[in-house]
Amino acid sequence: MQVSLSQKILSEFIGTYLLLLTVVGSGIMGETLSDNNAVTLLGNSIATGSILYVLISMFINISGAYFNPAVVLADLIQQNISIKLAIIFSIVQVSAGILGCMTANWYFEYPIVEWSNNDRSGIYKFISEIVAAFGLVLTILI
Repeated sequence: MQVSLSQKILSEFIGTYLLLLTVVGSGIMGETLSDNNAVTLLGNSIATGSILYVLISMFINISGAYFNPAVVLADLIQQNISIKLAIIFSIVQVSAGILGCMTANWYFEYPIVEWSNNDRSGIYKFISEIVAAFGLVLTILI
């Protein structure tokens, strides 16, 4: 099946949009349903894993189902994607991610755009993000 550039771009946009909508929406829902962080994290993880499976299954043969600029960068390093397509996908993914977050806020009657009140600073959180990004890229490369 021959896939056009516009189909690939639309695939990345829809996939990234739905992924971020689900991740942020399930996080908001978890926080409103329970004060227990473990329950919130479990619900968010199950929703994220489930939607990733569905989206990858839907879009893998259209665009490659990247949905994340870090994934695009990993494939770019391996020379499996052109730099032009990598740039386009990254711009589309960031735009779709922002729109997905805004939609999730709207669903739950939050201000569509707001600054987070969560403290995300500190060396431990920084290191955990590095480990998570490394795990994601390693999963892709292997």
